[in-house]
Amino acid sequence: MFRTALAALVVAFGMTGLSAAADAPTDPQIAHIAYTAGQIDIVAAEQAVRKSTNQAVVDFAKLMEEDHKAVNDQALALVGKLGVTPEDNATSQALNDAATAKLAELEALDGAAFDTAYIANEVAFHKSVNAALADLLIPAAQNGELKALLETGLKLFTAHLQHAEMVAAEVH
Repeated sequence: MFRTALAALVVAFGMTGLSAAADAPTDPQIAHIAYTAGQIDIVAAEQAVRKSTNQAVVDFAKLMEEDHKAVNDQALALVGKLGVTPEDNATSQALNDAATAKLAELEALDGAAFDTAYIANEVAFHKSVNAALADLLIPAAQNGELKALLETGLKLFTAHLQHAEMVAAEVH
């Protein structure tokens, strides 16, 4: 199950290799994975705000930046309250590596090509993150407050996916 959810996350970034870990992640690992995914979308949104001239794309990107920062702030407050140190792990590292490559790919694009590629990536990213939250991270979370935060995030990110799909239809 861990491999399946991890595969869904890394496919969104065009990766082919997976970590050998097959066990469910621990709460400190879950916290790090969730925070990392949020940071990835924040950086992608910042890139879109800087590069896009399409108002629908810019507005979407600003919303992603704002919402993901808010959720990450809540996550940091929770781990501080619980005295938990998020644990870097192979999944977080793979996500960062893939995101770096995707950002470079997007940076080389301009205009409508950038907008189309950015929003397509946002659709794929949110589908993957939502699947990982629902199928792996939420079920594996042991702490009730962490689980509740992840569930709240899933509701918000499901709305993000719907919004991304609407914007994608506009930019094609």
